[in-house]
Amino acid sequence: MCELVEMNSSPGLANPPSQLHIIQSAASTPSPHLNEHSIPKTPKSPFSGAARMMTPLASPMKKAIASMHTYLEEVGHLTKLDPQDSWLPITESRNGNAYYAAFHTLSSGIGFQALLLPLAFTTLGWVWGVISLSLAFVWQLYTLWLLIQLHESVPGTRYSRYLRLSMAAFGERLGKILALFPTLYLAGGTCVSLIMMGGSTLKIFFHTVCGTTCNANSLSIVEWYIVFVCSAIILTQLPNLNSIAGVSLIGATTAVTYCTLTWVLSVSKIRPTGVSYEPVTTKSDVGNICSVLNALGIIAFAFRGHNLVLEIQGTMPSTVKNPSSVPMWKGVKFSYLIIACCLFPMAVGGYWAYGNLIPANGGLLSALDEYHRNDTSRVILGLTSLFVVINCLTSFQIYAMPAFDNLEFRYTSNKNGPCPWWLRTGIRVFYGCLTFFISVALPFLKSLAGLIGGIALPVTLAYPCLMWIRIKKPQKFSSMWWLNWLLGSLGMILSLLLVFGAIWTIATQGIPIHFFKPE
Repeated sequence: MCELVEMNSSPGLANPPSQLHIIQSAASTPSPHLNEHSIPKTPKSPFSGAARMMTPLASPMKKAIASMHTYLEEVGHLTKLDPQDSWLPITESRNGNAYYAAFHTLSSGIGFQALLLPLAFTTLGWVWGVISLSLAFVWQLYTLWLLIQLHESVPGTRYSRYLRLSMAAFGERLGKILALFPTLYLAGGTCVSLIMMGGSTLKIFFHTVCGTTCNANSLSIVEWYIVFVCSAIILTQLPNLNSIAGVSLIGATTAVTYCTLTWVLSVSKIRPTGVSYEPVTTKSDVGNICSVLNALGIIAFAFRGHNLVLEIQGTMPSTVKNPSSVPMWKGVKFSYLIIACCLFPMAVGGYWAYGNLIPANGGLLSALDEYHRNDTSRVILGLTSLFVVINCLTSFQIYAMPAFDNLEFRYTSNKNGPCPWWLRTGIRVFYGCLTFFISVALPFLKSLAGLIGGIALPVTLAYPCLMWIRIKKPQKFSSMWWLNWLLGSLGMILSLLLVFGAIWTIATQGIPIHFFKPE
């Protein structure tokens, strides 16, 4: 079954628009193999029987026309496949399905950022915390639906990369300016954060399992980073996005497990003394506003993966009869049902268990370690840490895939051929070493997460709405026109406010800048 052409492919077959219109009209006519009672009968010509008897090629020609008719019904319009797509790791395999989409979406959608959700409630309180979390969930789920529909918004074209869709909507130059840095940060910056989180959690796991007997031989934090990166590089040798579906399944399972373990253990234990649910305030009004913005940023950053949804959908086969949006949306709905079952209990249960006592660094996992280390089985604590490490390893694979795809795209464009295996291996080893170097050289980057995350926030909340208006062109002042303009504008305003709040916090509180000294 023929597939639709990629956005960056060469021009289609040289048929004028008039011919394409005629072909599409023919494809939309009922098939001659349909039940004769299901459609009105066309009056037969009195010469039709004679024509069948007089034309010896009638039967073979009829079969050929019927075959072409079926083909046109399936494809819907003429397309030309770009061979470069079969050389790149995202579109190399097109046998994805709804299950693969659910695995990838779960693995990329639940991350360690969710452990900080109770921290947002310490500023917002019960009511506004639940309201903000619910609105953010519905908002980002809607923008996910928009991206899935925009994947094949132009007949004959598939936008399998977020940057390509941005360039199609806003123009090549403006699209790159708006989307290039955020998507690079969400890929490379997330991988750096995963190294920091995975390496430090590996150290916690080691101390939890060994106790005091192995402290003398414990590795430094940089050495734990090396252990994590080496494991991640080994997994990156899987060739394409579809090939890591099993890895994403393991990552999704571990993410759901450690999320459930953390909030269940927290609410099942006796709450620490001095728990309070009064919203935390500062002495200045500007400080209070910045605290609220920081809390909203924590909630917004808990939902991630929008920069990968087009890539995941690009691994699926698609025709007009069976567009890729159908299985993709099924997978997304299932995965986000599970994500909701993880994030909402974690936020509400974590805040109920610790209130304002929840640590600012590490969130729920640090609170569990700080308040219940002595009254919780070491096996449970060790398993929780191990699941976090495994989830970081698996998430590294899917977030690194767009970077691999981009690097190989440069090579295949210049050489007009696929990357040899040794070059593909070298690219992935180089990327792992580069992210490791950044995590060691710039350990204070996590203090800038609010600033950089605010810049990248429109990828999730604003750009999909604005791209829908630019590409779909809904009728002015219609409900979809108003809704997307409203959400797109609010997303951009929220992004600017988060950037302002992050800059104000850095200016007033400062950040510890130290190079090559990870903690």
